[in-house]
Amino acid sequence: MIGWLGYATGNPNLSLPTIFYGIPILLGGLALKSSELPPADLVPADAAAVALRQDPASQTLRKLVKDVTRWRYGQKAHLETSLEALKLWDDDAPPQLLSVAERAHDGRYGLALRFRAEGVPFSRWQEKQDRLGRFFAKGLDARLSQPAAGEVLLELLPADALSAGPAAEPDPDPSPAQP
Repeated sequence: MIGWLGYATGNPNLSLPTIFYGIPILLGGLALKSSELPPADLVPADAAAVALRQDPASQTLRKLVKDVTRWRYGQKAHLETSLEALKLWDDDAPPQLLSVAERAHDGRYGLALRFRAEGVPFSRWQEKQDRLGRFFAKGLDARLSQPAAGEVLLELLPADALSAGPAAEPDPDPSPAQP
């Protein structure tokens, strides 16, 4: 206010730069505030999941947790580009990540992501189930469920030995071929 009075009466003082610098900073702050996306809730992990968190095989999922549990600016939803690439995006009602839970599954680290997805039908999520696990990290299985109407629970869990694919069978005759 003092800067405006000084400027209007022709008595510039130290408050004058606040007009020229303060207004653009204020507008920039308001723009960031209007486009902010709060972090998803991180459900407290049990002791087994905490112990597995530092396993080197868990690095990709740890990065995913760090990404969705921080403030974002200029995006409509967490994992926006990933969901667009997976064709699980709706411009009018994009899936919103509500919470992330760390899980221990068969001695390995996994995640449970709960989305509010009114704009994307559950059947479309089910069509992409095989691709979801491979998309986020190698060796993951995606399991889907609907905990409530309009919600999707995506569990990214380590692949079981049976679902990882058939193992190479050993050669029944290990002796070298004779000419």
